[in-house]
Amino acid sequence: MVPVSFFTQRTKEDYDHGKALALLDNRYKDKLTSLPKEKGWFTENLHLYQDFWHESARVVSAVTVMASQDNFQAQPTDIYIATLQKSGTTWVKALSFAIINRTIYKTNSLSTHPLQILNPHRCVPFVEIEALHRLPTYVDGHSPRLFSTHMPYTSLPKSVLDNGCRIVYICRNPKDVLVSLFYYANRLRDKSIGQLTFEEAFEMFTKGVIPLGPYWDHVKGYYMAALERPKEILFLTYEDMQKDTVNNVKRLAEFLGYPFSKEEEDEGEVDKIVKLCSFETLKDVNKHGVVNKGFPNDVFFRKGKIGDWTNHLTDEMSQCLDEITKIKFDGLDISF
Repeated sequence: MVPVSFFTQRTKEDYDHGKALALLDNRYKDKLTSLPKEKGWFTENLHLYQDFWHESARVVSAVTVMASQDNFQAQPTDIYIATLQKSGTTWVKALSFAIINRTIYKTNSLSTHPLQILNPHRCVPFVEIEALHRLPTYVDGHSPRLFSTHMPYTSLPKSVLDNGCRIVYICRNPKDVLVSLFYYANRLRDKSIGQLTFEEAFEMFTKGVIPLGPYWDHVKGYYMAALERPKEILFLTYEDMQKDTVNNVKRLAEFLGYPFSKEEEDEGEVDKIVKLCSFETLKDVNKHGVVNKGFPNDVFFRKGKIGDWTNHLTDEMSQCLDEITKIKFDGLDISF
C-alpha cells in the first residue's frame, strides 16, 4: 500500500463499494428516476443530469456525482486530473503522482515505487468515489491532495471552483476515444444486457450518448474554462503528450508547482519519470490484480496508440465524426 503518510489505510471492505452505492441509490432515488434515460454502455441505462449522460449503479455515476456535489470539500492546495474516459486518464494520473512525489519515491528505486506496485487509479483516487468511503482517502494535513474526476466542468463540486484549485485536463481524438471506449465497455459491461456492436457504439457516440458525454461538450467546457483561468487550468491533448512527452512532462510539472531543476534534468530525472509512467511499464505492472471489485487492472491497458481508429471506422464514419467535430469546435484551437 501507499504509506499512511499519504492515504488512510483501507481494508478490503473499503474497496467493495456495493453497499455504499446502494445507500446512495436509495438516497437519490427520486431524483434519479425523474431524469431522462438512454441505453447505457456499462449498465442498462444512462441518465441525463445537468446536460451530461451518467451511468447508473457504478462507482462513477449520476448518484456519486450528486453526492460529490453535496458533500465533497476541496482544499485550496488540491490538484485535480480531469478527463473524459479513455482520453489518457491513467497515464496523466501516473505522471502527476510521480512528479509530485519524486523526492519521496526515488525513481531510481523502481522496485519500491508505488507505481510499480499499485494501479495509478489507486494512487490518485476519484472525487466521485470519495462518497463511497467510510473514511476520507487522505489523512489530515496532507498537502497537496491529488484527485481525479470524470465530471464535466459545470458539474464540479462548488468548493473545487471556489478554492481556485489547479486542474489538469487532457482530451483525445474523438475517434480513438470511441474505439477505446467500445472495447473498455464490452470488457466491463453487465452480462445481462449483452455486448455492444461497434455500429451501436458509433451511433450512440455521435448522438452524444456516452458516459459523461457528449464528448464535444465535455472537452469544450474545460477548454473555455482554461482560456478564462489559465493559471488554474492546464489543457492538454493526448496526441501532443505522445508526440513530445518530455517537454510536456516538464510543462506539466511546472503547472503542478513541482518544476524540474536544471540538475534534475541533467541527471535524467524527466526521462526516468517518462519511462516509469510509460504504457509498456504500467501495462507490465498491471497484468494481474484488481483496482476494486469488478475492475481488473489490465482493463486500463489495451493499446494506448494514436490512430487505432483507422482499423475500425469506415470512411463514412470517419467523415461523420470529422463534420461533427468541425461544427462543435468551430473557432477553438483544438487539433489532433
